[in-house]
Amino acid sequence: MDFGFTETQVGLVGRAAELARRIMTHELRCDEDEGLPAEVLDELRAHTLELRLNAINMPAQWGGQGLGILDQVLVQEQLGQLTNALWDVVWRPANALRACDEAQRERYLLPAIRGERRDCYAVTEEGAGSDFTAIRTTATPEGDGFRLSGRKWFVTVGDAADFLVVLAALGERREPTLFLVDKDLPGVRIERTPRYMHAFVYKHPIFDLDQVRVGPEAVLGAVGAGAELTREWFVEERLMIAARASGAAERALREATEWALHRRQFGRRLVDNQMVQAMLADSAIEIASMRALTYQVAAECDAGLSRKLVHAKAAMVKTLASEAAGRVVDRAVQVFGGRGYMREYPVERLYRDIRVDRIWEGTSEIQRLIIGNEIAKRGLDGLLHASVGAPPAQVAPPAQVAPPAQVAP
Repeated sequence: MDFGFTETQVGLVGRAAELARRIMTHELRCDEDEGLPAEVLDELRAHTLELRLNAINMPAQWGGQGLGILDQVLVQEQLGQLTNALWDVVWRPANALRACDEAQRERYLLPAIRGERRDCYAVTEEGAGSDFTAIRTTATPEGDGFRLSGRKWFVTVGDAADFLVVLAALGERREPTLFLVDKDLPGVRIERTPRYMHAFVYKHPIFDLDQVRVGPEAVLGAVGAGAELTREWFVEERLMIAARASGAAERALREATEWALHRRQFGRRLVDNQMVQAMLADSAIEIASMRALTYQVAAECDAGLSRKLVHAKAAMVKTLASEAAGRVVDRAVQVFGGRGYMREYPVERLYRDIRVDRIWEGTSEIQRLIIGNEIAKRGLDGLLHASVGAPPAQVAPPAQVAPPAQVAP
């Protein structure tokens, strides 16, 4: 499989790196204040639009950048170098919003693509984490609409978003269904906003939905389609997590290497100590490994690999990258010694940031179950061998997806 980048991809990586450099100047302020003021977020929105990196996962004809999965991975890898999850200011509307009908697209998706509105995905509950089929949030039919009731946890960007994508069990048959819910509707409230290990640019509040009245136009996709849309969202997000983990790990290694080259102890540079060299070498090996597998599976996705195999391979990628990145960042902290424990150093912030990657969008343990299930049902061949296919097409609306062509990154 050829991973030589095209001229277009080289330019894309350059734009993403430039945006990351501009955002990086706000890292310390974001950490100290646990967020950024509105005027800075507006400035970063303008930079994102200027560099044509808004809604990279949405079709070009809707105003997005229409990038395939591999190209999105290349962008996310650059943004992943940012601490305090500042990658999240570069908005990517939830993939499930591709299922919007025309009216929903005008009201929700197109403004979200332009950065004028922001969505948040409300799935997890106190008793339904990895097993999102155990949700207790209900949608009760009422007239021609529904009443939503329940409590949603860990709703990332819930403080900044103005509408929610809510997964609820509809009616007596408990059909998993997604609903578009405006945050200012009566009955929608933020119950509380917990503090977390990282100082994320946005918050992860807990939402209470108390008999929230929505009309039939609020159903996203179709009644009963919520579980499948959510699984598809998870698969793509797992690849993006892997890409950002690779970026975070590379930044940590570069910071640690630069420090080891110039820091002197006992009359010599840190890098002249073989144990330090071993830590840097192990980190380089792991970054190269996670990046190679992420690129491979992203290219296979673009080439039309079967959904079931993509599901398992995305689980492999997320597990490898999130766990390897954790080890790389941990070594970087060790190389820095006491300074690695100071918040003003990027490696300390990356250490706090990277830990959640082994939890959200499916824990490492769940990923292993997915991989093991694939082995039990279909064997090892699909997991252990690259699938050669045709080049990625740009993201298109669901009914207009172009047939896969030869991968030529």
